[in-house]
Amino acid sequence: MAELKITLKRSVIGRPQSQRKTVQALGLTKVNSSVVKPANDAVKGMIKAVSHLVDVKEI
Repeated sequence: MAELKITLKRSVIGRPQSQRKTVQALGLTKVNSSVVKPANDAVKGMIKAVSHLVDVKEI
């Protein structure tokens, strides 16, 4: 199964609460922090919701 490396590229300051919670649920805390997650439908949906804040690369 493929994995995705997700990096927070923009701050969540001033963003709606739902976007903040989504970023937190992905495990991202600070700008330029990265996590590796499996490429399943749930994670892809979360990425789509905050795509303007994150950078995604397939591993």
